[in-house]
Amino acid sequence: MPEIQRNIIDELNTTTESWRTFRILGEMVNAFDTLNDIEQHCISIFGSARVKPDAKEYAETVAIAKGLAEAGFGIISGGGPGIMEAANKGAVEGGGPSIGLHIFLPHEQNCNEYVRIRCNFRYFFTRKLMFVKYARAYVVMPGGMGTLDELCEAFVLAQTKRIKPFPIILYDSSYWKGLVDWLRASMVSRGFITASEIDKYSVMLDTPDEVVSYISRYVL
Repeated sequence: MPEIQRNIIDELNTTTESWRTFRILGEMVNAFDTLNDIEQHCISIFGSARVKPDAKEYAETVAIAKGLAEAGFGIISGGGPGIMEAANKGAVEGGGPSIGLHIFLPHEQNCNEYVRIRCNFRYFFTRKLMFVKYARAYVVMPGGMGTLDELCEAFVLAQTKRIKPFPIILYDSSYWKGLVDWLRASMVSRGFITASEIDKYSVMLDTPDEVVSYISRYVL
């Protein structure tokens, strides 16, 4: 394990709760100072860190991010490998701001080489705040539990009007259809959510061009 990650894990295990509060505030202040200077509207892109560079999802993420950057948007990713790397790569190729919200983890993940504006985090919840605060739309690529966490966070914040609603795009309907069908069959049928909420806060798209066109119409 790299020395910096080992030190951070030790700090998380030994820092008192009171002093940890100052570390959290410090992360937030540093991120605000870094990201407040970005003039472009930004799009947050999520997805699996385990996607390989030769995968279809990687190439499509590069195309989405490049198209959005060429349309005038900045790109925010988690700064790590997989989909995050592809998003930052596309931002660089499209000439837009390439932002990485990098979190130190014990077993993964190194910051990818395409990040040009970097914020470092120890805590997931401060990192998620920055994803939401500076995004005008979310593009949720296929991914695992971390991707679902980000998706649900954005959906609930929009649903409860804690943030201004923005597009949450579920990319690749063949991947997300099962989840959306379950939401309709289980949650809607039992009155835990309404069908109109699902339709209002999320949309499934299947090509990079569709994503760029949809976000450009909605945001610009």
